[in-house]
Amino acid sequence: MTRPPPNYWLRRKGAGGQAPRRADFPAGTNLCLHCPAKCCHYIALHIDTPSTWDEFDTVRWFLLHEHTAVFVDGGTWYLMVYTTCRELRPDGLCGIYPTRPKICRDYSMEECEFEEGSVYDQLFEVPQQVEEYAEALLGPRPAESSAGVNGVTLPVLPAPLPIANNGSPRRPHRSGSASPRLSGAP
Repeated sequence: MTRPPPNYWLRRKGAGGQAPRRADFPAGTNLCLHCPAKCCHYIALHIDTPSTWDEFDTVRWFLLHEHTAVFVDGGTWYLMVYTTCRELRPDGLCGIYPTRPKICRDYSMEECEFEEGSVYDQLFEVPQQVEEYAEALLGPRPAESSAGVNGVTLPVLPAPLPIANNGSPRRPHRSGSASPRLSGAP
């Protein structure tokens, strides 16, 4: 069996070139057989609803990482991590269907995101969106102090010396680099 091209399941369309809809199928049809396996390409973890600048800053931190988003659905906040299930087969079906995890068994086709039109109440994909949302709710961010813990400012330390193969620190040479230049190198 040849493997489908990348993102085949995410781009699959119905016979008329449109994404299939629930109404296109008779009642009782297993929609998974006609779906791009959307639910197998991410995990969503419930997070506390942020209500302070510090809590919104944590949400902003999530979004500074690759392959993440935060969404609100029915008033509940979730961290979404885009990652494909290891057991998703090339044909878009589950490789461990009879023994799939309970969360997969409990996920109903009536509530899944089979149709392209399913949307979240709110979706944050970049940190700036969270910053703007927090500012609309909380007002401008309070001025941050440059002082560290208990008002003490910590010094900026110099970078550590590189470690030589024998485990001892290498001292900079006259050129200022931690390793000697190759002869003939500029």
